[in-house]
Amino acid sequence: MLVFSVSDKGGTGRSVTSTNVAYRAALLGFNTVYLDFDFGSPTVGAIFEVEHARTGVSQRGLHDYLYGVTENPVIIDVWAESNRETLVRPLGARRLELMPGSLGGSEFLEMTDEIVDRCAELFKKAHEQFELCVVDLSAGRSAAMELVLKACKHKKARDLTRRWLVFHRWTRQHVIAAGNLVHGDNGLIKYGVNCDYGEEEMEEMISYVRTAVIDPAGESARILNSAQQSWLDAVDKELESLASTAGLGRDVRFGTVPLDPVLQWREQLLTDRDAHTTRVANPATVDAFKDLADRLCAPIRAERLRR
Repeated sequence: MLVFSVSDKGGTGRSVTSTNVAYRAALLGFNTVYLDFDFGSPTVGAIFEVEHARTGVSQRGLHDYLYGVTENPVIIDVWAESNRETLVRPLGARRLELMPGSLGGSEFLEMTDEIVDRCAELFKKAHEQFELCVVDLSAGRSAAMELVLKACKHKKARDLTRRWLVFHRWTRQHVIAAGNLVHGDNGLIKYGVNCDYGEEEMEEMISYVRTAVIDPAGESARILNSAQQSWLDAVDKELESLASTAGLGRDVRFGTVPLDPVLQWREQLLTDRDAHTTRVANPATVDAFKDLADRLCAPIRAERLRR
């Protein structure tokens, strides 16, 4: 399955949530690869704590591959190459690999047929080698969005299973921005229609993930005074109404990630040790990542059973 992670704004938690979901999918027993398509800022290596790829790689990055500079893009084994000592591959975990962007890369100024063809070939090969392929796109209406839409209509990739996850923080500005990213005049659905997708086809592939959410009835809200709790409850209800109006209500919501202090100050993978041994991370956030990974991989698990 190809999963495209998008957001309209930076700071939505798109990359850190996507990396944590990929990590959890590998722990669940699914071969997983992460493709850094944030071409202008390829920093996913920093979240996986692969020091030599913190801002992309100097040779054979995805940018180089798509431009035809190399035929074999770098694939990093996160279990083996992460500098984080506690990131150890446990028994039963499957592959967790990263295809980094190119150091000093940038958005594509010209979308040639050759670039689209190479992208489609990349997705085809990744789909053959891995069960879950997470593709992290740059924020906003980027060239990367247009590229992957065109690549997935290419004959090499048109039959691959795919879905889109749109990330947004639980604030008024982010909810509005996420709605516009998908449903706006120059949004994702219109992009798709221009690339020969049907409108309903696009809508069926898209769902939403809320991040940095404080549940008014949850443990995090208990430190608030009564006035703050009442205010938070009222704001939450207003946001639910706004989300429904913007086209990202409960019926298309894929999951929710609670506010976590670790992720506010340092974007990283959250391990069970972080939540239950050192207790620096919110256990509810780790559970949310587990749930997202489990839901995302459910069709893959069902396909295994059919075989």
